[in-house]
This record gives sequence, C-alpha cells and structure tokens, in this order.
Amino acid sequence: MNDLNELIKTREIRFCHLHPDTNQARNALLLLSHADGIIDIQFIDKLCIYISYDVRQLTLQAIEGVLIRLGYHLDNRLIHRMKRALYAYSENTQRDNLGIEEQKTSNTTKIFVKRYANHQHNCRDKRPEHWRKYL
Repeated sequence: MNDLNELIKTREIRFCHLHPDTNQARNALLLLSHADGIIDIQFIDKLCIYISYDVRQLTLQAIEGVLIRLGYHLDNRLIHRMKRALYAYSENTQRDNLGIEEQKTSNTTKIFVKRYANHQHNCRDKRPEHWRKYL
C-alpha cells in the first residue's frame, strides 16, 4: 500500500510575465481553490503559486490544462517544460500502478462548470423557470 505522502504532490506553477494580466497567480489561486482533490494552494508572488493535490484525483497536467484553456499563460522556459514533462510521466505512471483509470469526466471539468456558472455573460435566460416552457 502506498504511503499517503507519496500520493500528495506539491508542485510549483509559474506564469509568464508577458501576459497582460499581471495578477495571474492570484486569479488562478481563486479559480482552483475549491476544486476536488486540491488540498492547499499558496500564493508565492504575482507569477507563482504552490499547489498541493491528491494524485489519485488530479494530476499537474490536468490542472495546467484547465489553466491554459481558461487563458492563463504558463512559463514555458526550458527548465519548466522539462519539469512538467517529468511530473506528467511520473504521475501518470503512479496512477497506472495504482490502477486508476483516466475518467471521461474528470474533476477539472467541474472547474469549467463552476466558472461558467459564476461568469457574467449573456447566455442566461432571465425569465423565471415556469415561464421558460412558453415560447
């Protein structure tokens, strides 16, 4: 049986300084703070957060994938790309060894749904629920 310390990962996520949003790290922290599987997030500076998560529920690759799809720009210097590749390989291998299959609807999808529900956009029907059946 795996030790719990081997299942909890703490990783650094660095953001690109060239992005127009100079507060990417704080915004990402707020976005990810209530996702399932995330244990702790620490704000380090305006370009960096440390995130602790349970590898049985999430991987760094999935977390960063959500951030990229939402418009965040990660630091893509060679050292950070190499770290991400190593973490992805080791976490996927660990999940395979634990017998965890990749789910069709992962926890990261919940982040998208939550953000969409809270985001101000014009895709909402302002009519009361009982009026929506008519026309």
